[in-house]
Amino acid sequence: MACQLHIPADELLRLGLRAFLEHKLRLINVELFKIHGDYNISSVEEMDACYQDGTLDEADSWRDLQHLDHLEYKRDELLKLIESL
Repeated sequence: MACQLHIPADELLRLGLRAFLEHKLRLINVELFKIHGDYNISSVEEMDACYQDGTLDEADSWRDLQHLDHLEYKRDELLKLIESL
């Protein structure tokens, strides 16, 4: 296939990997956007601050906080991988 596209095989693999990682990043960003919108926050730190000042009840949202933390970690790791390509 690389010959048909007139692209070196390693370049085709790099481009395919980049497209895959960017797709995964878009999916994570969608989930982050939803959580950010649900709680009107922009980060785990901001959500934690809402717990500290009492504007957010931890009992109803702790799972979302954990999920948000995990998503932010995955986003950051994907960004590092994409930048390294």
